[in-house]
Amino acid sequence: MIQAQVVQRKAEELINSIETILVGKRDVVMLSLVALLSKGHVLLEDVPGVGKTKMMKALAASIGADFKRIQFTPDLLPSDVLGASIYNQRENEFEYRQGPIMAQFVLADEINRTSPKTQSALLEAMEEGFITVDGVTRPLPEPFFVMATQNPVDFEGTYRLPEAQLDRFLLKIKMGYPTPEQEMNILKTSLTSRASVDLPSIITMDELKELQKEVQFVHASDLVKRYIVSIVNKTRNHPLIQLGVSPRGSIALLKAAQAFALLQGRDYVIPDDVQLLVPSILSHRITVNAQGSFERKDAADVLQELLHETSVPVIG
Repeated sequence: MIQAQVVQRKAEELINSIETILVGKRDVVMLSLVALLSKGHVLLEDVPGVGKTKMMKALAASIGADFKRIQFTPDLLPSDVLGASIYNQRENEFEYRQGPIMAQFVLADEINRTSPKTQSALLEAMEEGFITVDGVTRPLPEPFFVMATQNPVDFEGTYRLPEAQLDRFLLKIKMGYPTPEQEMNILKTSLTSRASVDLPSIITMDELKELQKEVQFVHASDLVKRYIVSIVNKTRNHPLIQLGVSPRGSIALLKAAQAFALLQGRDYVIPDDVQLLVPSILSHRITVNAQGSFERKDAADVLQELLHETSVPVIG
């Protein structure tokens, strides 16, 4: 087994490396690592130009993973994502030409701009871990990590992801605008920095696979599990929530808490881990009702209220 302190040092080194080209996004990178170690996927919802693509490229480079980017458009077909069988006249047979999904790290850019049929092709692959083209099933690379982005402001010509599809993402995060000081640093380095991301590999692919296995051995006491269950159950009975969190959300919160604890150099989960992750893990799994909208409260606001109302266990 890998010592938790070793994992913490590796994670710190990786985040510091990414921060050399991506200023002020430490928390976002940490959450992305949580999803990666949990074998989950990320939905990044933010306005254009805040560094979403650069972060994914930097993360892939720091782990030595192959990276592909898919720009989703209204005319994109499932075969443009999964690949297709092309007739080879020389060999007199059909051969598979793989699509961009056959990569270890995939950036699905503006996923809400393509048709539901193409969205489903990607989301099904994320869930199953393999694709089927012309009746032939092919496994996806390991590890397989998808970061999908969508613009929350521009809704013209978009296809909103339904709640059942959003639930397939382990967590949803926002990068946000940089602070004035951070933006000054960005301006100072923008003229000299290269467009390509060239970072050293901090974690090897074998080490990443080993870390993903280690997550399941991080201890979560019954008190922590009851705390998770209590939070999730309150989402199902809250007066401002129309649709509460399913058991899949409970499992996601536990797995993410285990991964976060490991990245913090611990082999056990504490309630603080759960509290920190609740907004990112559960905000896209609930639907605020009309009363909540009338009170101008979004999912994050309601979850914060719910956390304040839930008793935190004391672990001795």
